[in-house]
Amino acid sequence: MQPYSTPFYFLILGLALIPIVIAQLLGKKLMWYQVLLTIAFLWLTFSGTVTIWALIGFGVFQTIIVKFYEWYRVKQSKNQTFVFYLIILLSILPLVIVKVHPLFNPGPGPGSILGFLGISYISFKTVAMIIEIRDGLIKAVPLKEFLYFLYFYPTISSGPIDRFRRFVKELKAPVVTEKYLDLLNKGIFRIFQGFLYKFIIGYLIDQYWLHGIAISATLHPSFLNVSSSMYAYGLYLFFDFAGYSLFAIGVSNLMGYDLPHNFNKPFLAKNIHDFWQRWHMTLSFWFRDFVFMRLVKTFMVKKWSKNMVTISNIGYLANMLLMGFWHGLTWYYILYGFYHAMLMIGYDAWKRLKKRKNWKIPDNKWTSAVSIFITFNLVFISFLIFSGIPNHIIMHCLDPHYPLPNF
Repeated sequence: MQPYSTPFYFLILGLALIPIVIAQLLGKKLMWYQVLLTIAFLWLTFSGTVTIWALIGFGVFQTIIVKFYEWYRVKQSKNQTFVFYLIILLSILPLVIVKVHPLFNPGPGPGSILGFLGISYISFKTVAMIIEIRDGLIKAVPLKEFLYFLYFYPTISSGPIDRFRRFVKELKAPVVTEKYLDLLNKGIFRIFQGFLYKFIIGYLIDQYWLHGIAISATLHPSFLNVSSSMYAYGLYLFFDFAGYSLFAIGVSNLMGYDLPHNFNKPFLAKNIHDFWQRWHMTLSFWFRDFVFMRLVKTFMVKKWSKNMVTISNIGYLANMLLMGFWHGLTWYYILYGFYHAMLMIGYDAWKRLKKRKNWKIPDNKWTSAVSIFITFNLVFISFLIFSGIPNHIIMHCLDPHYPLPNF
């Protein structure tokens, strides 16, 4: 049963959440029931297929890795770089196998046995924990809290990507009825907002705009068809994904957890930096904290370069290309990452040019509108690349029998 995919799923979920809501209103967490509920819904999602064993095996594997590194780093007070990198590589190895598998087994056949729903988000959680253990920010990893954090079912399919220290702090905090009432109201609102985004707006865009225009753009590529498919896909992507995120956050709110958000009016961003502060925020912040910032710090500590512009540009390239590779090992995902790196580098160059030339651009509603318009369209070009529609156009020109896109 795919999470948040049908009204029937929400009916079952709503009934199952009633004891937790009542307990929270009475000042109780009812943890035994939360654990039972998590197991039940993981079973509903993954049972009947081999992926249930992949999920269990992956959890055991990650638990062994994290607990070993905790013992090595905290109990043994050691911090050897080689061991740290080895542990990181082992932690992401299952995800790498999933991403590389299509290169060796192309076509519509079954994917990797490890390719269960949510493997990326769980991997991001464990990698962040390993890095924070190395940094001394996490001193201990209690097994029960770790497993509940790892398998927290509202976020397992679509995020948002939480941090262990934040989650455990909330997990251990006593229930405050007034605070929970606020969370309950917000959770119900977010779930209904998710219904509006995914099942109404997203559905209408997909059925009455995106599907038809994507086929038209593939068969008869023109500026009008391609640009229309670009806007259709970008809007569908937002409403579909934001809807899933709202479901996950809303359900978490009902359970008493105030998870970080994924979207904050991204299409009102005034520049590309601002956009990545608003779009898929938990993912972009994860890459910022654990890829970009650490790479920049390494360059500075190792003195590989004294030019901060060069260092930051390399950081942007590595950060965004890695994000592109994470989405998939296809040329348009990689180009998507490279394109965003160029936007980041270009925007920084623009800021330096303004400062060097001492250009004073007024900050008012008109310049803000122009900035939003430019950023909006630059971002939607990246969505066109990401959609794969240009790939369909190219492949169909080379082979008229190439399958048509199906969104």
